[in-house]
Amino acid sequence: MAGILEGRVALVTGASRGIGRATAIEFAKQGAHVIALARTQGALEELDDEIRGVSTNGATLVPADLKDMDGIDRLGAAIYERFGRLDVFFGNGAILGPISPLGHVTPKDWDDVMTVNVTANWRLIRILDPLLARSEAGRVVFMSSAAAWKHRPYWGCYSVSKAALEALGHTYAQETSSTKIKVMMVDPGPLRTDMRAMAVPGEDPMTLREPSELSPHIAKMAAADWMETGRIFDFSGKEPKITDFGRPF
Repeated sequence: MAGILEGRVALVTGASRGIGRATAIEFAKQGAHVIALARTQGALEELDDEIRGVSTNGATLVPADLKDMDGIDRLGAAIYERFGRLDVFFGNGAILGPISPLGHVTPKDWDDVMTVNVTANWRLIRILDPLLARSEAGRVVFMSSAAAWKHRPYWGCYSVSKAALEALGHTYAQETSSTKIKVMMVDPGPLRTDMRAMAVPGEDPMTLREPSELSPHIAKMAAADWMETGRIFDFSGKEPKITDFGRPF
């Protein structure tokens, strides 16, 4: 039986670990050809081995840093030359940055977080928009966080970056509302990832859900029959739900 992403081309950033890795594997299981982008060549090769175990479509590995803006532009050109279109963009790559009072954050740390979490996604949208428009059903999913609206003390860098990313996603959804492109944001809630362990070091990881429990939902949002746009998929509670822009404080 064909998967729900059969024949689709999907770019996943931050693909070598955590949610990105689980989603890249799920996309492959569902029939997509995955373009996997991450900084670590070795981790990408391990991902490729796993994808080969679940799919005959293979994967395209892109060892790259999201701070390399020229590299992002080259990626767009390479996707066009090889595939002529892009069906799915999963903007997952991100960094946590310092957990620190705002006044103690260094300019470099602030710039790094904003570059990876916000600017890189804008640059990707800028270069991928024409490719998504060539798809019969372009789908964009951005990985957000409850930090975008909970405004925890000491989480300033990450919180501001995710709030900006949500604004980017909502804006792009409005700009593409009359097209075949659909845009969603995801609040994953606490999952068993390396980033979560860095953010909450005293937490028992065995109390958290695995990224593989979220990834099938992301695959559904990447499918051609997904029709919601400009909304947030909230996976933080016991029952997943779709919410609108305004969330309770």
